Amino acid sequence: MPHPYGKGPLVSHPLDPLTADEIRRVAGIVRRDRGVGEGWRFASIELREPDKTDLPALDEGRLDRREAIVVCWNRADGQAYRAVVSLTGDAVSDWEHLPGQQPNMTVDEWHECDAMLRSHPAVLEALARRGVTDLSRVLADMWAYGAALVPDRYVGRRIGWCDVWYRGSERGNPYAHHLTGLHPIVDLNTMTLLELEDSGPAGDDVQIMGEYLPDLLPMRLREVAPLHISQPDGPGFALDGTLLSWQNWRLRLGFNHREGLVLHQVAFSDGGRLRSVAHRLSFAEMVVPYRDASPDHYRRTAFDIGEWGLGFMTTSLTLGCDCLGEITYLDAVVHDSKGEPVTIPNAICVHEEDSGVLWKHVDERAGAEVRRARRLVISFHVTVANYEYLVYWRFYQDGAIECEVRATGIMVTSHTAAPGSRPANGTLVDQGIYAPFHQHFIVARLDLDVDGPGNTVYVTESRPAAPGDDDPHALGLTVSSTPLRTESEGRQDYDWASQRGWKVVNDTVRNAMGTPVGYKLVPAASFPALLDPASPAYQRAKVIGHTLWVTPYRQDERWPCGDFPVQADADTGLPAWTAADRPIENTDVVLWYVFGIHHITRPEDWPVMPSDIVSFWLKPFGFFDRNPALDVPPSHRH
Repeated sequence: MPHPYGKGPLVSHPLDPLTADEIRRVAGIVRRDRGVGEGWRFASIELREPDKTDLPALDEGRLDRREAIVVCWNRADGQAYRAVVSLTGDAVSDWEHLPGQQPNMTVDEWHECDAMLRSHPAVLEALARRGVTDLSRVLADMWAYGAALVPDRYVGRRIGWCDVWYRGSERGNPYAHHLTGLHPIVDLNTMTLLELEDSGPAGDDVQIMGEYLPDLLPMRLREVAPLHISQPDGPGFALDGTLLSWQNWRLRLGFNHREGLVLHQVAFSDGGRLRSVAHRLSFAEMVVPYRDASPDHYRRTAFDIGEWGLGFMTTSLTLGCDCLGEITYLDAVVHDSKGEPVTIPNAICVHEEDSGVLWKHVDERAGAEVRRARRLVISFHVTVANYEYLVYWRFYQDGAIECEVRATGIMVTSHTAAPGSRPANGTLVDQGIYAPFHQHFIVARLDLDVDGPGNTVYVTESRPAAPGDDDPHALGLTVSSTPLRTESEGRQDYDWASQRGWKVVNDTVRNAMGTPVGYKLVPAASFPALLDPASPAYQRAKVIGHTLWVTPYRQDERWPCGDFPVQADADTGLPAWTAADRPIENTDVVLWYVFGIHHITRPEDWPVMPSDIVSFWLKPFGFFDRNPALDVPPSHRH
């Protein structure tokens, strides 16, 4: 297939992410056509994905257009703009002014802020009062400001606030030593210090063991026997560009600056027929409110996807450490704030894993019949300052999909108010320091197309039977399935007592039993927001008020807390869209599933946190006529 516009690496599919050459060309077109110069920053450059209704024709090879979405802003006046750039037409096709909006934070701003503060006289003086003179060991960690919390005198400016940390040694853990009470407030456009909050030194005489590197630990490492995993004949999956095939599964891999890994066009081959399961699976937001009102933490509500971007924060993976076995890696391309492409080597890992017993039965005559299970794992890892998020999409031979997230890294800490005191909103994790309680709300955007786009979501609930003539012992258990017909009905909360779940059903397609085909969202790791609805943190992220939201598919409805949550004072995403109470029955639906970690911190999470693991499942429910893993062969016997 010829390249659509004659330059750069071949683009084999309309959903392929932008290449480095394309990113460079897009930035160049915006500079040329709109006068974007040295005083500007590029916040984001990403593929403008074709609408799903256009994809069948484009899949056939008629790649007649290729577009990108660009968000940039002028540092001189703070004004932001969103452009649609046609690569095929070599022009800016749309230019939208975004008054009052703050684009996502950039890695360049973070580094520039750190460098500026470590040379600022006022900061140097505050550090000296604390006995800190080796500036190479100082870290200024910049966070985005919530709009409702920005002081009135700074409203309208692009503001960051910072923690200041220092390393106990050259390679020591900076997050072990918080300079409690020291918080620079920075104008990020002018990169100047606006003010320095300084309540004075705290906890200087506290002895903290906050190291985790082997050579810095005051203990011997334990012995661990080697574990080798090999596939002498190579992996069982095939990767053709971004098209991945394995054990009847087929899907495409995507990547962008905000969501990181995206899974497109997920389908299962059943009896020689390729059946659609999902059009697009990704993470759309991650909200992390810290539940401590102290001066060190009251501003600490992170939108790790909307403010920073999982793609920008993706890190390279290492064989034998992050991934084990016969591994295939894919690089990813993002960009810096000048619009120059940045390649992340080994950004995505694809491999197979053993997954225990798939199915088994022991018959007195036939003996034992058992099948080992294996799963395909697609993963990427993200570092957002002190925390790591490890994301795994797992595909199983029986048609199930599991999404797992592991949170690890280092907790934010600060000194206690007084020696021997115990915090009300956190846990003591070392001598004189505590880690505040906080929550990690992850919003998965699940654009399911179960045997086609015409789907209905049913809420399923289990109920015990009442005693009756035909059931005197009240043993019966019934399951109700109630269709969700409007967006107001589509706002759902998990209910443990009824074991509530949700089925995505295609009522026009029937299985061999005559019942409609479907996939079930099996919820897990769900918890309530436990926030006052009037609080700024909740007002900016109303999505966390429900476990599930269901909306009709719209191409431009991608971000549940709004396109630009940086310094936003309200959630302009799902609450605004669903206020129209649009119909969602027998239509192309999107599920927004909220799950995560209610992190009541503990000493065992310090100084580096063992992975906290949460997951949810998408399981076939009547999608197949019987166990789709009957055709898995017996394992080799040695």
